[in-house]
Amino acid sequence: MRGAGGSDGGLMSFFVGLIMMCTGFYMLLSSIVIRSRFGFGSSIFNAGGLNITGGMIMIPFIFGVGFIFYNSKSYLGWILAGGSVASLIFGAIASVNFSFQRMSAFDLIVILVLAFGGLGLFLKSLYPSKSSR
Repeated sequence: MRGAGGSDGGLMSFFVGLIMMCTGFYMLLSSIVIRSRFGFGSSIFNAGGLNITGGMIMIPFIFGVGFIFYNSKSYLGWILAGGSVASLIFGAIASVNFSFQRMSAFDLIVILVLAFGGLGLFLKSLYPSKSSR
């Protein structure tokens, strides 16, 4: 009988590694806290000492939409509207802060052993065992 991935690596180590890996990475990702300081009053970009806010980016967007409704073939309107939307998306993503929640060293060690030990066991099961070579 063939094992995981068509190899003789072992079906049991495949499933144990998969469960360990999924549990470890779930615990790792669930311990990350995401905070954002994005808003219309907060600064998105700092252009040479000028703090550009989300509200300031909406002004070219409004003009761009107006140009598009006046003439749908207006390149300036599409550039203003598209650039403003891209700036808002970039600013929102750039303002995200990732940090770990408070945990003990033991918790972190358990998470890392589960995640990367499971990954190693999972990858090992995909290769043929030495006895079948």
